[in-house]
Parts: sequence; C-alpha cells; structure tokens
Amino acid sequence: MDVAVKTPWHLWVVGAVSLVWNAFGAVDYVMTKIQNPDYLAAFTPEQQAWFTGFPVWANAGWALGVWGSVIGSLLLLVRSRHAVAAFMVSLAGLAVSCVYQFGMHYGDLMRMFGTFPMIFTAVIWVILIALFLYARKQAAAGVLR
Repeated sequence: MDVAVKTPWHLWVVGAVSLVWNAFGAVDYVMTKIQNPDYLAAFTPEQQAWFTGFPVWANAGWALGVWGSVIGSLLLLVRSRHAVAAFMVSLAGLAVSCVYQFGMHYGDLMRMFGTFPMIFTAVIWVILIALFLYARKQAAAGVLR
C-alpha cells in the first residue's frame, strides 16, 4: 500500500513562481515567432533580423527550452514526477540554443546586445538547474507521483 506524502507548502510557491517566470519566456518566444510589430519595436532592425534568422535547429532548441520549462512548472503544480523530464528537456534545449548564440555567433551577439544576453542566460541556467534539482528531489521524496 502506498503511503500518501503530504505536499509541502514550498512546492506551491516554487511551482507558481516558476510558472510566472517561465511565462515571460513563453511570451517572448511567441511574440518573436509571430513577429509582433509592437513587441519587436523595442529592437533595432538588425536585432530583429537576428531573432527571426535563427536556423531550424536553433529554433527547436529555443522552443524546447521555453516550453519544457513551462510544462515542467505546470507538472510541478499537478505533482507529476514528469516535471523532472520536462526540466531535463528544457536544459537540453537551452544548451542547443546557447551553442548557436554563444558558440557560433558570440561576436554578433556582443556587438548587437552587449553583455546582457550572457548575464541573463547565466541567470536562466541557474534557475533552470535549480528547478530540475528541486523537481528531482521532490520526486525522490514521493511528493511528485
């Protein structure tokens, strides 16, 4: 017989805050992909061309990174152990995206945006790794089913 594990209060906080955080990435992704003129107006034509010129494989990495995190946050909130896999997919997507942006186009990125993308991407890595480790710990504790 399985013993029910009480849901700790922090699961709801982490799940909700991570969903809000990841929703920003989802909005950015969607607005960029549909080429929303109001959203893209904040960027120069060169920067807009950069965003819309990603090759298919880099777009796939970006999509996996963004949507893996959104799904991972939702899965945390429904207490599913599959949150671990979703965050793992997101990590893989982020890695692919970073290969394109920083591995293949570092100079272009720095020239157009300065150091902001590097700093912001480091923050994303830290948060995503923390979410993955948190989900893994909650799954091991039996909180996620």
